[in-house]
Amino acid sequence: MKTSLNHNTHRRDSLKQIACVAGLLAGVGYSSLAEAAYNKAAFDSKSVNEAIKFQGAGNISESKDVLLNAPDYSENGAAVALSVSTALAGVRKILILVEKNPASLAASFEVSESIEANFSTRIKMSQTSDVYAVAVMADGRALFSKKEVKVTVGSCGS
Repeated sequence: MKTSLNHNTHRRDSLKQIACVAGLLAGVGYSSLAEAAYNKAAFDSKSVNEAIKFQGAGNISESKDVLLNAPDYSENGAAVALSVSTALAGVRKILILVEKNPASLAASFEVSESIEANFSTRIKMSQTSDVYAVAVMADGRALFSKKEVKVTVGSCGS
């Protein structure tokens, strides 16, 4: 009986501490920081160029230094596995865009010197389309690579 009483006391103390931390974060505006990190205009954009522009990039050019690993075919458009990486210095963001999706920006990753520009994820695709991996550089350039992915069944528009 002592053990369960002791366990419940520790649990209550932990829950109190969690509630205090949550209150402090809410008090300093953590939710507004999260909203500031979300770029609604970029995620609502209908074209690849528009999404890149809303991410703060100007000059767009193709580069072999941005690596996109995506399948040639995907039987499940609701979960297309891919990875993006680059060893370039000065990368601010990595973007994944799908040309023919209703909203072209599928993912955006913030990069710094302490974060390696190497990401794997799954995205939704509404139909066969070019997928773009874009590295937004500190100087405003956008370097990209692209690959066509053929979606055969179960796209996000279905």
